[in-house]
Amino acid sequence: MRELTALIITFNERENIERTLAALSSIERIIIIDSFSTDDTLALATAMRPDITVFQRAFDSFAEQCNFGLTKISTPWVLSIDADYVLSSKLIDEIKALEPAADVSGYSAAFRYCVFGHPIRSTIYPARTILYRPDRARSENEGHGHRVRVTGRVASLGGTLDHDDRKPLTRWLQSQDAYFKIEARHLLATPNEQLNRQDRLRKKIVFAPWVVFLYLLVGRGLILGGWPGCIYVLQRTVAEMLLALRLLTERERLESGSNPAER
Repeated sequence: MRELTALIITFNERENIERTLAALSSIERIIIIDSFSTDDTLALATAMRPDITVFQRAFDSFAEQCNFGLTKISTPWVLSIDADYVLSSKLIDEIKALEPAADVSGYSAAFRYCVFGHPIRSTIYPARTILYRPDRARSENEGHGHRVRVTGRVASLGGTLDHDDRKPLTRWLQSQDAYFKIEARHLLATPNEQLNRQDRLRKKIVFAPWVVFLYLLVGRGLILGGWPGCIYVLQRTVAEMLLALRLLTERERLESGSNPAER
């Protein structure tokens, strides 16, 4: 598959962007949609690939950033990834060799979660549709995140996609709090019957952090994963605790702006 453009969403990704681009060295067309980064993300990116096309757009949501990016794609296929995703060489080779049938609208790839370059034994990240026909797809918001909705058949790829975010812990904590403020409002506004089992458990507030901790540590065997496994378990547990705190804060309207009438 040669008629392909890589689409990357960025904001202050100096710790990640070079590794992401290095894995895309065989991709001829790359577009970056940047939310006015204040670090040297774009300088690093254009130094590596002077042929990159950059568009800057104020951030409103991940879905709208992606949908804006799709309007800039002129090839039949788009490889849409975040700036902390690193495609394995197997996955790149697999994509290059693809000859999609007419009824195939997209391809998904399984995540391999890494902690500062060290893959862990298991992850709770589901597979993600990363390669698709832009005229058959649109991104939609889901809480603090987004998912692409593809019309037509989505096939699976055999290669893995590494999620390897190396931003500092302080930045991670700040971003998680911002994400979960949005996620809490989404969960509270959504009837339980429209939520999956995991999100219904989250709305009970007290239980989810403990369930995630025990499930990852024991159920997924990360107790045997050394320090990378321990960091992942603690990250996910802290993330669930932050969400629980945000759910309580929003539900009880403990902060200015938590009242729906004030939004």
